[in-house]
Amino acid sequence: MPDQRRNPESLLKQAQKEERQAERGKLKIYLGAAPGVGKTFMMLKDAIAMREKGLDVVVGVVESHGREEVMALLKNLEILPPQEVLYRDHKLSEFNLDAALKRNPGLILIDEMAHTNAPGLRHNKRWQDIKEILDRRIDVYTTLNVQHIESLNDVVSQIVHTRIKETVPDSMLEMASTIELIDLPPDDLIKRLQEGKVYFPQQAELAAENFFRKGNLSALRELALRVTAERVGAEVLHYRQGQGIKHIWPTREKIMVCVGAGTQSTKLIRAARRMSASLQAQWFAVHVDAPRLELSQEQHNSAIQNLRLAEQLGAQTRIVNGFNVVTEIMDFAREQNITKLIIGKTPRSRVRDLLFSNLADELLRFSGEIDVYIITSQKTPLPKSDKPVSGQQVPLTTYGGAVAGVGLATGIDFLLHPYFHESNLIMVYFLAVTLVSLFGKVGPSVLASVLSVCAYAVFFMTPTLSFSNVQYIFTLLVMLLVTQVISHLTILTRRQAEAANASEHRTATLHSLSQQLASTRGVDKLLHIAVQYISDVFNSEVLALLSENGHLEIRARYKTEETLNAKEIGVAQWVYDLGQVAGLGTDTLPFSDSIYVPLITTQGTIGVLRLHPFQKNTLFTPEQMHLLEGCSNQVALALEVDRLQEKTKESEFKTETDRVRSSLLQAVSHNMRAPLISVMGAASTLIEMNKELPPQMILKLGNAIYTEAEQVSHLINNLLQITYLESEDVKLKKQPGSLADELNLVLKTLGKRLGKKPIKLHFPAKLPPVPFDKVLIGEVFNCLIDNAIKYTLPTSPLDISADVKDNEVIVSVEDRGPGIVPDEINKLFEKFYRGRMLATERGLGLGLAICQHIILAHGGKIWAENRKDSGAAFRFTLPLV
Repeated sequence: MPDQRRNPESLLKQAQKEERQAERGKLKIYLGAAPGVGKTFMMLKDAIAMREKGLDVVVGVVESHGREEVMALLKNLEILPPQEVLYRDHKLSEFNLDAALKRNPGLILIDEMAHTNAPGLRHNKRWQDIKEILDRRIDVYTTLNVQHIESLNDVVSQIVHTRIKETVPDSMLEMASTIELIDLPPDDLIKRLQEGKVYFPQQAELAAENFFRKGNLSALRELALRVTAERVGAEVLHYRQGQGIKHIWPTREKIMVCVGAGTQSTKLIRAARRMSASLQAQWFAVHVDAPRLELSQEQHNSAIQNLRLAEQLGAQTRIVNGFNVVTEIMDFAREQNITKLIIGKTPRSRVRDLLFSNLADELLRFSGEIDVYIITSQKTPLPKSDKPVSGQQVPLTTYGGAVAGVGLATGIDFLLHPYFHESNLIMVYFLAVTLVSLFGKVGPSVLASVLSVCAYAVFFMTPTLSFSNVQYIFTLLVMLLVTQVISHLTILTRRQAEAANASEHRTATLHSLSQQLASTRGVDKLLHIAVQYISDVFNSEVLALLSENGHLEIRARYKTEETLNAKEIGVAQWVYDLGQVAGLGTDTLPFSDSIYVPLITTQGTIGVLRLHPFQKNTLFTPEQMHLLEGCSNQVALALEVDRLQEKTKESEFKTETDRVRSSLLQAVSHNMRAPLISVMGAASTLIEMNKELPPQMILKLGNAIYTEAEQVSHLINNLLQITYLESEDVKLKKQPGSLADELNLVLKTLGKRLGKKPIKLHFPAKLPPVPFDKVLIGEVFNCLIDNAIKYTLPTSPLDISADVKDNEVIVSVEDRGPGIVPDEINKLFEKFYRGRMLATERGLGLGLAICQHIILAHGGKIWAENRKDSGAAFRFTLPLV
């Protein structure tokens, strides 16, 4: 049974997790230490059992590696056909993602989660295929070896002395609803390998010499067991938190050390580190920020330094806000299922122990089933800083406000005293104490509480200044106690509200930062957004420095106009060179009054962020440092994406330029060489045989020379025209005129080319005059009709029509030919593009590109489409105004 009401935050997290799981399929991972332990076999057995229960089960892909027991189980299941991919003259069989989505089963089996897909498929990795299937709400069973987990990649490479290239991100394991460990002792696995039940004989010999050594298998087995144990431990922790269970379940050792200010905490931290190392246990370092402690800035910084030491030694650090230190420590310990608690104790006199409670004794009293380790140490003063430190000193005006508040309450009580009983006047003092407590300072609140009791006793108790009556004394004591409780609760509520507001502000700012960075391009714009948001979150002056030829230069700043001196530039350069945080509050170059954070990308460090706190010498907490590093990583990622996009644009532009140049040279060389050869051949014949040739042959050769020369002239004219149209000096000579008249002139020019081709014109009788450049629009008609002649039979009709719609004229040229190849429709208007059906025709592929430039210059648009019956239709618009 739960110990108490469930935590609302835990309920919310659980509800959100269940909601995310409901939106996708369930993932079950069969985890093993190495190939051959039986993952695929167990997956198939479970799948057959699910099919017998009525679930629709199919096999997406399963690698049998020649294992007979696996092949026997596969006969009982439906198998999707694989997708054949040709790669380097080899035909590869890959998982068919589209077939799986189309089949849409209830459960699909996908073996070898870490597999790399062949080039050309939708996803590079098989785990990406699995993720897409899960997003389509299809359940997946899959297999995975522990060496393929991304976070263990470095550890595995040290064990097997080779880098594992195929990895699966840890997020996929977190997404799994179930992880089942398939375990087999190393000796049994080696025996299976020798019997040929893991790999084919040649592969088995190679594996036995390298990967399948007993030491390797034992280490990998331990990793697999740990991964599974951590998963189970996390599930136990989530269950306890969700059910509100407070008593400890000692399923595994967890250590917690209480950290405060001063050097005695370092002794506790080192002791906790030694204990965690000997027990191989997870450990936490926790500091309670209680309002009643009223830590100075120096003490606060000391506590943060101690937390950073714990973090360096491997602890998970936390700062907990609360009023009661003991309650906050025990609540955190029970929430995290802590089994061992380490606390320090300073020896004190017996009288002091009787009068004042001791934190160690209080924790021991409420520890319950948690083991408490008390380490004694002599109290040592904090080391004095050589820099001025601004403590949390309360302004005298706040104390003056407390006195004034009590005085005002007393004045009000004098006015109310004739009409109310003395006991009712206490409420006015309670209100005054509450208002003073809103300043958030303990000293003024305590002063207001004491002054209220004294003022009430002096001015309103009967008899005046008489403390002999026990009843009055009791009233005063209760009043003092209530005012103290009110002041402390008000201060606690105020500070918790401030902490919540600060947390909400940071979250909202980070969300806004990510959105702004995602929608912004340009280094300067990105840095301006980054420094502004980071300054708002961390209350600091921010400078952003980027590397220019190995030297750092300031590229953005916010709330500061100062320049860096030589020492600060040296710190920034050190951070850039080594990619490590340095400066204020760190162990590296701590003399600086600012903190420097590197901007690290996959290509290395590209810059440095410098933060100078508004409040001098304020240290960031470990949580703030993690947040700052997260912000810097986000900024670095945005800068890297921007640079990659710029490089991609440059690469695409260069590639396109090279493609156009190559196409131009190829087209010019091909289409000019042929007519020039013809001209040279005909001219050579005329020169050498002019006396022997009959007049008819001379005329024929002359016509051939003219025709070929005209073709060359046409090609050169197209090149000059596209160059002119792409320049910024295009000037149209538009005059209102008749499109029908211009079309008839073009048809007369093309008379020989048209031959007997039927031309059907459909122009409205009342077609209004259209402003256009007659020469250029004539070129458009000429090009479109010439294309129709090339693509259709000589007797195939050609329809040319015009219509008025929405203040523009739509002109259509439609033929009855074979139509346009679908994948070419969007390429027809590109420069130097020639359709596949014109492979035998000469030309540069500029005609339609010229048409597009002309129509766009007129303010219209041009496009191509296939007719419903047969043939192609080219349409363009011209505005009437």
